[in-house]
Amino acid sequence: MEYIRETIDFKVANDTAITLGKFDGLHKGHELLIENLIKISNEKNLKSVAFTFDIPPVKLVKEDKLSQNKVITTNDEKHYIFEKTGLDYLIECPFRKEIMMMSPIDFIKWMVKSLNVKYFIVGEDFKFGYKRQGNYITLKEYSKQFGYKVLVITKIKDEQRDISSTYIREELLSGNIRKANSLLGYEFFVKSKVIQGNKIGRTIGIPTINMILPPNKILPPNGVYVTSVNVDEKWYRGVTNVGCKPTISDNNPIGIETYIIDFCQDIYGKEVYVSFLDFIREERKFNSIEELKHQMISDIEIAKKW
Repeated sequence: MEYIRETIDFKVANDTAITLGKFDGLHKGHELLIENLIKISNEKNLKSVAFTFDIPPVKLVKEDKLSQNKVITTNDEKHYIFEKTGLDYLIECPFRKEIMMMSPIDFIKWMVKSLNVKYFIVGEDFKFGYKRQGNYITLKEYSKQFGYKVLVITKIKDEQRDISSTYIREELLSGNIRKANSLLGYEFFVKSKVIQGNKIGRTIGIPTINMILPPNKILPPNGVYVTSVNVDEKWYRGVTNVGCKPTISDNNPIGIETYIIDFCQDIYGKEVYVSFLDFIREERKFNSIEELKHQMISDIEIAKKW
């Protein structure tokens, strides 16, 4: 897959089929779009393209609503998932003022000219152009003029509700990890390099790895979770604390700390993936490090049996 980013002057010489969206979370609904994109690309001998922006458009349009800027998947995590889909191109376009001001027809012209689009594959809620004035009906209206076809994909539902990034975000913020994972179609995960911590875990025989994530990455509520940890393409069971480690200090920033079961390698500086499987308990402040140790041993036993 070719990854095009940090430019609005992209070109693809071949004829293409394209799907467009924020793709936050790359959930089951997005997966259906991509499956249809690749199917049509193979049938029509087209190159497959996924087009997204480097920031959610709402961030530029509504700076005051910070909660809307939180993402289920960072751009780096999105790239990681897209690489596994078999796409030919992922375009992560900078979202600039001039793009925000484009009329729907100007946006269509830009896509067709730059990417030789012969097929648009979009969801029924797809909106584009200035003030989101364009939709799939707009795409169909101009299809003959610009020589492309449009396939509209009906949204997948869960218990009568559309599967969406908003729905998943709500479940994550409520701590409903299993439900969020069901909607995503995979385990919610964080991806980051391992950093130096205060090494308290080593002193009690339970060494942990520490991760600091981008401020726009959404996290489940502070607490302890059963996780799976990918190190060098090998998976291990883990116990992960999301929070501020209040037993250690009252001034810690929110971070991710994980004990990897049956693992003893030094992985400082390595990139790891921590996938969340289930909630164990809320984060709490213990009276002593020894009390914390006993609770961690109990958490580890729960994770082993999960």
